[in-house]
Amino acid sequence: MFKFFTQKQWRLWSWIGSLTILLSLWFQVKIDVKINVWFGTFYDMIQKALSAPNSITIEEYFAALLSFITLAGIYVGVYVVIKYFTSHFLFRWRTAMVNWYHSVYDKARKIEGASQRVQEDTIKFTRIMENLGTSLIEAIMILIEFTPILFGLSISIPIFFFGDWDYGLVTGALLWTIAGTIFLVLLGYILRLVGVEYDLQKQEAAYRKFLVIAEDDATIRPKTLEELFDDVRKIHFLSFFRYLFFDIARIGYLQANVLSAYVFLAPAIVAGVVTLGVMQQIIRAFNKFEGSIQYILRSWPAIIELASVYKRLKEFENNINSAESIDEKI
Repeated sequence: MFKFFTQKQWRLWSWIGSLTILLSLWFQVKIDVKINVWFGTFYDMIQKALSAPNSITIEEYFAALLSFITLAGIYVGVYVVIKYFTSHFLFRWRTAMVNWYHSVYDKARKIEGASQRVQEDTIKFTRIMENLGTSLIEAIMILIEFTPILFGLSISIPIFFFGDWDYGLVTGALLWTIAGTIFLVLLGYILRLVGVEYDLQKQEAAYRKFLVIAEDDATIRPKTLEELFDDVRKIHFLSFFRYLFFDIARIGYLQANVLSAYVFLAPAIVAGVVTLGVMQQIIRAFNKFEGSIQYILRSWPAIIELASVYKRLKEFENNINSAESIDEKI
């Protein structure tokens, strides 16, 4: 799966491409930090205008809006270009995988589900990596940028449960997000979500193989259609049942998460020690910080699917290597 980064022919795309993606993501995070500052300034202006009529001019108001449009325009431009580049980058990664599978396909074709591994799982792997990989890197960068901002904004502000402790807001966000993430990871492990996804794909592969065989030879019937589709139905129903419990916990936690920043800021808001602009900056920085830590939680369905795809491709490659070892001994 990772020959893309070790083979000479792909070195330019793999390493220079990776660096390009990293730098562009860092630039996007920097723009996001500037937007966070804009929110504080803009909402302080709104508070001033609402409390004292005509205290700001219409020119100042539209100038503030224009500054946001400029920042947002830069962000959108970079996002669109890098998404286009990332799509090409990951297609080259898939090509590197497929090239190797093609080179050993005389052995690979004898392995159960070989065609599905080469065609379907390679495209699934790269598509999931496109969203999951870039999101992980961005989450780490956001955490690095917004943690000191959150520290600076929360100094001398009373925080629920932590009082006037300067590190209360960051500590509260850490405790809330880490506890929730650990709970849901453990729940996913107990429900065996990775295992059921893997079993589901195996049953679907068996069903597809039967249909392909039936296309070519009407006399070949390793199993009846009803039997095979009954196996597919059972594994899907088991998946639905297990995800029901997981989704109740996950969605419930995420809904409660909407209010977490307001709960921690309750003493400061009630006491009126923060302006509307500062409150907006804190809440946005808090949500960014919290969202980065909750990366695993928010990306859990994609992580489950990626783990399943990785497990299937790893098993497939191990079988190919085993076949090659046997041939060498012979």
